[in-house]
Amino acid sequence: MKTIFVLSFTMASLTFSYAQQGQINIEQDEKITDLIEIYKTSNESSDYYRIQVGFGSYSKAQNLQNNVEQDFPDLPSKIDFDSPTYRVRVGRFQNKLDAERKFKEVRKKYPDAMLLKPKKSTR
Repeated sequence: MKTIFVLSFTMASLTFSYAQQGQINIEQDEKITDLIEIYKTSNESSDYYRIQVGFGSYSKAQNLQNNVEQDFPDLPSKIDFDSPTYRVRVGRFQNKLDAERKFKEVRKKYPDAMLLKPKKSTR
């Protein structure tokens, strides 16, 4: 009985004492990368509430964008051309409540700011 116990203990310790070394290679289908790019593009063009801070010539829009980025570094800003002017727009809010909260804060610094509603999707 003692021999069986010692033999079992020895076998168990030998089994657990040898760790295996390995290397993991992940092969990803190229279509996954394409899908990720499509997702990014569709997400970028999705309908969001945005705040328009101001508009004017391109140089005025650039100056305004620089000021907005300093005042609100947490908001993404973008200059959009909407003939005949350049418009500085900030934020990408998925719901109206978040947009209105941030709009009140932005409007204190930029009184001409406007809250833009998302365009109705034709999908």
